[in-house]
Amino acid sequence: MTDQDKINNKGEELRGKVKEGAGRATDDPELERQGRRDQSKADVKQAGEKIKDSIKNLGGKKDR
Repeated sequence: MTDQDKINNKGEELRGKVKEGAGRATDDPELERQGRRDQSKADVKQAGEKIKDSIKNLGGKKDR
């Protein structure tokens, strides 16, 4: 995972938290749902990047 990907994914997660909080504060269930959805998408992206990193690291190791 590149540093830029980490920053982008974290930003998406934080925007989702803000949306969710704003929806809760304004009693807007749709905005709250959008915030949770944004957070979920960011979590999936982060998990995918971690898997790619793990595979990349496995390929770089030598057998002993």
